[in-house]
Amino acid sequence: MNRPTTTPIDFWFDPVCPWTWLTSRWLLEVEQIRPIEVRFHLMSLSVLNEGRTDVTEFYQRGVRRWWGPARVMAAAEQAGGAEVLRPLYTALGNRIHLDAQPYSRELYEAALTEVGLDPALAAAARDSRYDDAVRVSHHAAALTDGDAELGSPTLHLPGPDGEPVAVFGPVVTPMPRGEAAGRLWDATAIAATVPGFNELKTGRDRTPAFS
Repeated sequence: MNRPTTTPIDFWFDPVCPWTWLTSRWLLEVEQIRPIEVRFHLMSLSVLNEGRTDVTEFYQRGVRRWWGPARVMAAAEQAGGAEVLRPLYTALGNRIHLDAQPYSRELYEAALTEVGLDPALAAAARDSRYDDAVRVSHHAAALTDGDAELGSPTLHLPGPDGEPVAVFGPVVTPMPRGEAAGRLWDATAIAATVPGFNELKTGRDRTPAFS
């Protein structure tokens, strides 16, 4: 019996975003029931929002604090390759989103140790020398000038001509599971193949639900 060809899907995430965490867990669910392979890439809400004055006070404070996790991810990628991003994101995300642990050196050391990386990489959280690497990865999410405002999460999906298109989202809570997750994937993938498809959005009246 021939197995369907696996399609690589590129996924950009900021480790601090709860909505992105839900999207990432949904994608891992989809991997189990659809022929896709998710490749993880780092992006940053700090980069997206730096220098902006039209954001809330929450985001203005966050821009400074959110550099820490992104720098640790960048340092880990440099030390262990892109394949470490998926397990490290899971280790960090479980602590940040499920356990509500504050950003700290102890948090980063525990996550790094869990995935077999050097806990000393936690020092990168305060090291601005990793900022260029964060920016390069972040900007790779945008395929065209029109994608510049895409945030976390961003997906690269096969477009109408087979070339990748950048899509923000989907943003969903609670996370669909099983075949419901598959149907949402099918709809998202189909939408990306429509020439000129630009945006589909509803009002956001819920907070992230992790269970």
